[in-house]
Amino acid sequence: MIHDWNARFADNMQEYGGYSIGKLFDLLKDPEIISLAGGLPSPDMFLKHEMRLVSGRMLDENLEGVMQYTAIKGEQKLVDAVLGFLRRDNIDIPADNLLITSSGQHGLDILGRLFLNPGDTVLLDRPTFAGAIVAFQMQRPVFEGVDIEDDGSNIDGFRAKIEELAKDNRKPKFIYVVPDFQNPTGITMSLEKRLALLDLSREWDIPIVEDSPYRDLRYYGETIPSIFSLDQERGGGHVIGLYTFLKLFCPGLRVGFKIGPAEVIDKMTNIKEGNVLNTPKYNQDMCAAFLTEMGLEEHLSKCVKYYREKLDVFLETMKACFPAEMGVTWTKPEGGLFLWVTLPEEIDTNELFYDAIKYKVAFVPGSVFFGENPANNTMRINFSFATKEELAKAVERLSGCVRNRLGIE
Repeated sequence: MIHDWNARFADNMQEYGGYSIGKLFDLLKDPEIISLAGGLPSPDMFLKHEMRLVSGRMLDENLEGVMQYTAIKGEQKLVDAVLGFLRRDNIDIPADNLLITSSGQHGLDILGRLFLNPGDTVLLDRPTFAGAIVAFQMQRPVFEGVDIEDDGSNIDGFRAKIEELAKDNRKPKFIYVVPDFQNPTGITMSLEKRLALLDLSREWDIPIVEDSPYRDLRYYGETIPSIFSLDQERGGGHVIGLYTFLKLFCPGLRVGFKIGPAEVIDKMTNIKEGNVLNTPKYNQDMCAAFLTEMGLEEHLSKCVKYYREKLDVFLETMKACFPAEMGVTWTKPEGGLFLWVTLPEEIDTNELFYDAIKYKVAFVPGSVFFGENPANNTMRINFSFATKEELAKAVERLSGCVRNRLGIE
């Protein structure tokens, strides 16, 4: 019998704890709890009828093909559909610059494996997407964060951090950003900052990783060009894009894609050959049908209207339940699925989480969204999954929980 398995684990795995957000869901089995924690799209927006029709046809016409191995880089039908999907957003690339992945998270894992050695530096926002942090952590990098601002990444702060690192002969392997309706804050990066970030990338020869899972879910304001498309206008080659269909279509199919320079995509394909080999053909065919047969634009319009109404209810209830004297502030996103709440400094949301469970409401403590030195008086809120009635009730419960912690009647 082996008595010490831990001693036999790879160095990268010795202290690796996985995705803490996923572990929270084990505590939310009480059906009376209204969860504002997960980033779940609403089942109301699932194209159930269309999926049944397409699925039946696929299985009737090509059952053996669906059950077989498939192309590692991606099914040609989906590749063509994705290239068309990107052209809607002024991104025009050849197939060599595209890799189909098994979800956006898979793409983050591949990215970390490709670029990071233990001790390498990743430059990112504070806070940023916890899934990216946990994916990169497997390679044991050093995270260098800069506090995000109301209009997106602090580019001057990034520059100062890069210059500071250069004094120690350190250079970030890449800069990771979520410019549109950032998870977890909901903040969108301004056009001015996107251009400034590209200038910084070119000046210091540091790639940008642009994570774009929510870009089509804009409820207010004007769409801002993606960093990838802006880079293309300058000749390209400085940006790697990450995308997923989880939020737009359905998370259960686990399909995403990456775009970037051909030599980067080639190496990422090599990594995919060594981990999942190929993304299931059924899942890819369903996503191709989503893009070409299920009324994409009409579906996206319905999603925007549906989630905008939920966001409005949430923000109105927050304003009513958290008066200014409580010292609670929150972001007001123009799209996406999340917003960010900051509480008085004396409140640790890691502890408040367990109080909130007693009040039958749940959120994600903000600490998991920091690569280093977390702000423990913060939380991420999701407004897409619960009904409008549940959202209003959840905010009222959360307010009561915070009032109790602050000693306010």
